Amino acid sequence: MPLTGEAIRMMNYADDIGTTLRRLLNVLPSLSAEERKRVREYMMNVKPTMNDVLAALDDTK
Repeated sequence: MPLTGEAIRMMNYADDIGTTLRRLLNVLPSLSAEERKRVREYMMNVKPTMNDVLAALDDTK
């Protein structure tokens, strides 16, 4: 079954997320311990989370 344009767009968004996470990983070594702690705390509070999205995908079964 072929994918709709919307499904393809969502997959492209997932690719964008992966690219962003790779960029974050590349920069992390240049941060101080305090900066890393603050970035971690910030990221822990970002909503929605990847798990929220995955749960929503599971709910559509």
